[in-house]
Amino acid sequence: MSTLPAQCLVVAISSRALFDFEEENRVFEQGDDRAYMALQLQRLEQPARAGVAFSLVRKLLAFNADGTTRVEVVILSRNDPVSGLRVFRSAAADRLPIQRGVFTRGAPPWRYLRPLGAHLFLSANLEDVRAALAAGFPAAQVYPHAPRASDAHPHEVRIAFDGDAVLFSDEAERVYQTRGLDAFQAHEQHHARVPLPGGPFKPLLQALHRLQQAGTPSMRIRTALVTARSAPAHERAIRTLMDWHIEVDEAMFLGGLDKGPFLREFEPDFFFDDQTRHVASAAEHVPAGHVAAGVANGPAGQEAAA
Repeated sequence: MSTLPAQCLVVAISSRALFDFEEENRVFEQGDDRAYMALQLQRLEQPARAGVAFSLVRKLLAFNADGTTRVEVVILSRNDPVSGLRVFRSAAADRLPIQRGVFTRGAPPWRYLRPLGAHLFLSANLEDVRAALAAGFPAAQVYPHAPRASDAHPHEVRIAFDGDAVLFSDEAERVYQTRGLDAFQAHEQHHARVPLPGGPFKPLLQALHRLQQAGTPSMRIRTALVTARSAPAHERAIRTLMDWHIEVDEAMFLGGLDKGPFLREFEPDFFFDDQTRHVASAAEHVPAGHVAAGVANGPAGQEAAA
């Protein structure tokens, strides 16, 4: 029986997040899954183009280059098993050593995250992402039409995170929404030395930190905190990371400035944010995913600046 090392980073990813299946998906959305299956089978020998999360997956798998399994990538897809043949063929054509896959033919696949021990789930299906987050797994809805990651940093996995409701809980963001910016700043200044509770992506950041420490000479991880917080609310965010014994390489406290241009300069392989307006801005420049968690994604669909 094959088992994964205890410290292995496990990424579960849908076929549309890894490969560009948008043309095929339009056939699927017409409600004719037989036609979709036939199209995928017809194109079995035609490798799919890289999708929005392709660079992230390729670089993470490079941590295994010396033969030690530090990262495992699993296809977790609503595709049918026949269409799954093309997914594996495409991965092999791109020399992505992906061996495991779960294909559910339209049924919700997120329930397999627990037996997989997944640290991250990337999918174009918002319903699956919400369910995964509710079950306690870091998950994000990818924007398939976002640009692909830059090739400028071949030996770095670059990942950028929003703070509140992503790395941290939405505790402070709720203060902002109910009492306004001045109250938020005062609250965070008063609680500067009180660590924020962890958010949905804290486990992923911890797993990346372990991977970085066990890294290889040819590949490293570079992280950035990209947040609408500004001084004096910045201090609590930094002290929270210090309390977790985790360092990020860059921190951007933007005070409401558009995040997109800053992310364009950082050039991440992926950016995660809980607010759709920030994800949309980022997706003009870099691969981006929506973390559908926290008060900004509640029934009212409110947007917060914190």
